[in-house]
Order: sequence, then C-alpha cells, then structure tokens
Amino acid sequence: MKKMLLTAMLIVACTAAFAQEKQAQIKFNKTTHDLGKFSEAQPVQECIFTFTNAGTAPLVINQAVASCGCTVPAYTKEPVAPGKTGQIKVTYNGKGKFPGHFKKSITVRTNGKPEMTRLYIEGTMEEAK
Repeated sequence: MKKMLLTAMLIVACTAAFAQEKQAQIKFNKTTHDLGKFSEAQPVQECIFTFTNAGTAPLVINQAVASCGCTVPAYTKEPVAPGKTGQIKVTYNGKGKFPGHFKKSITVRTNGKPEMTRLYIEGTMEEAK
C-alpha cells in the first residue's frame, strides 16, 4: 500500500513539474493582409504583420518561408521576450506577373505554441494604363 501511495505521489509531482514548464506563445494581430488594388506600374508592395509573445519564455522565429519567389518575408531575428512584440515584413513583387488577383502564403515556424502559423497576403494588380 505504501509503494502505491508513493508511486501516486511521484506521478502527481512529475505532472505538476511539467505543467509549470515555461513556453513561448506567438499571437498575431492578424494573419491575412489585403494589399488592395495597385497598378502594374508599381508592382512592389509591402505590409507588416505584428506579433506578441504571449508566453512565459523567449520566442524565437526559426523560419519564415513564402509560397512563391515573388514574396519575400523579413523577420525579427532576436528572441522576443514575454509580453514584447516583433514584426514580419513581407514584400510582394509583381513585376513580370500577370495582372489580376493573387493570394500568397508565408509559413512561420517558431519555438513556441503554435509551432507553425500561416500568414496570407492578397491583392489585385491592375494592368498599367
């Protein structure tokens, strides 16, 4: 009986220790940005996604990869402390692309929860007149 009680107490203690583990958590203010309509004469468009570390450990962005070579993400390289914010700047270059509507994705991988987030940019490039 004593062994069973001791084992149960050990399991409870280990569970409590793991539950208190510090973890980063990324929260974006938005995950989709609409660039709207723009002319083919000005094909380069930029937007910024802002995020907050809502966790209890430093947040590190390991990777930000776009679905297409026409979209380039640049992100905060330093660890983001709990409660602080960081940015992912996305540049879309429609030069040489057909006018019309587009939607591109950026996959963000972090050391926190969630480990992967998808961001989207979309817009309509109109033919230059």
